[in-house]
Amino acid sequence: MRLTVGFIGLGLIGGSVAKAIRRFHPDSRIIAYNRSLSVLETAKSEGVIDEICEQVDHRFGSCSYIFLCAPVSTNISYMKILKDYISPGCIISDVGSVKGMIHKQAAQLGLARCFIGGHPMAGSEKTGYEHSRAGLLENAYYILTPSELVDIRHISAYTELISSIGAIPLVITHQEHDYITAGISHLPHIVAASLVNLVRELDTEDEHMKLIAAGGFKDITRIASSSPDMWQQICMENPENISRVLDAYIRMLVQARCLVDGKNEQELYQLFSHARDYRDSIDILPTGPISKSYILYCDIADEPGGIAAIATLLAMEQINIKNIGIIHNREFEDGVLRVEFYEDPGYQKALEILRKRNYTVYVR
Repeated sequence: MRLTVGFIGLGLIGGSVAKAIRRFHPDSRIIAYNRSLSVLETAKSEGVIDEICEQVDHRFGSCSYIFLCAPVSTNISYMKILKDYISPGCIISDVGSVKGMIHKQAAQLGLARCFIGGHPMAGSEKTGYEHSRAGLLENAYYILTPSELVDIRHISAYTELISSIGAIPLVITHQEHDYITAGISHLPHIVAASLVNLVRELDTEDEHMKLIAAGGFKDITRIASSSPDMWQQICMENPENISRVLDAYIRMLVQARCLVDGKNEQELYQLFSHARDYRDSIDILPTGPISKSYILYCDIADEPGGIAAIATLLAMEQINIKNIGIIHNREFEDGVLRVEFYEDPGYQKALEILRKRNYTVYVR
């Protein structure tokens, strides 16, 4: 039986899931609805989807799986529409980073038997279909939060589908999910945004802090470039868990201030030592909400054409570069040129090629 999959919303995550299904299940039939018709037309022209839906209607009744990839409040409104169309055995899932609200609505709508919450732990500070890619989900944890009434056979089948597109399924309750993501995803975004705003307020009129912002500052605040609309909604949807972890973090900051004020040498060392050891123990795969970056640093001569030579060399080997540029503040960086790649294969190939050409390359 041909796999038929429906998408409501085709942005960064929806587009990436659709592209992954197309890559690993080329014979599947994919239909999609999106608020912007031009996105659907682009996806169809690229061969990612087979059919454009200008509204959510009976065509979704042919789907074995339906992915809700719009904001949570919007997903809930479409669940009400889908209730009248879905066929027996169809699984509805979402890709949101908060699960409590949508699970509650699924139960109230009588859809608990066919709802499995989903949250791919991969993403980007960029948004929109144009930034989606099949490799975004590769080796990333994909959390599944099945409702209690879902048949175990449907959970197994959905788990196999997620595994087949290169992700790593992890089944937990939606309550545990919302607490975990409050700590490892929602809090970091609040911290990053707050830190950027702090530096903005403390900076001099000449913006010297901004000018010389070092690698460490840029790394820890990169996610502050994420969509403010999305993170506003996440905070509105998971306030209790976020408040709980914020309280713990604030207590830790107060403790750190006391250690600094008291010049407590030993405990200051332990603060950084424990953090380093735990951070170094985290799996190196891109499994977290802040996905792994594929970045190398390279020494080049300060002469015309230096960057172009490297870009051309990599282009000749069909290696896609995500970003390339000169590092002006190298307080925490090795190498004068920073080159970022989309995926690990291109990154590894670039390392090999540049080293063969006797470039001095640094990785971290």
